[in-house]
Amino acid sequence: MTATVLVYSDNANTREQVRLAAGRRPAADVPPVEFLECATLPAVLKALDKGGIDVCVLDGEAVPAGGMGVCRQIKDEVFNCPPVLLLIGRPQDSWLATWSRAERAVTLPVDPVEFADALAALLRGRLTVEA
Repeated sequence: MTATVLVYSDNANTREQVRLAAGRRPAADVPPVEFLECATLPAVLKALDKGGIDVCVLDGEAVPAGGMGVCRQIKDEVFNCPPVLLLIGRPQDSWLATWSRAERAVTLPVDPVEFADALAALLRGRLTVEA
């Protein structure tokens, strides 16, 4: 069993930071992860429509569609929307993450320990609900 993590960012370096920070398994008690990378909003919506996504990681600094707005949109439009881990530019932006209805937020650049902990927590919650 593996978990699928959708990673949305227009920046290939940010997507790489996410993959490297999570590794193959962000914690011992969660399954290995596979990443589905998306660089555009239409790609995100298509992937979510297809299904099978366990957690979304959205870049709040993405252009032209920022991750905060994308998060709010998918929370309104996607039935049984996966939990969202939002990447924010500054700790002061955490209130915007709350507005977007993201379950968790971490700052950029990605801190591997903080990111892996947040991702593992969301995976635990999602996989418990699905079981």
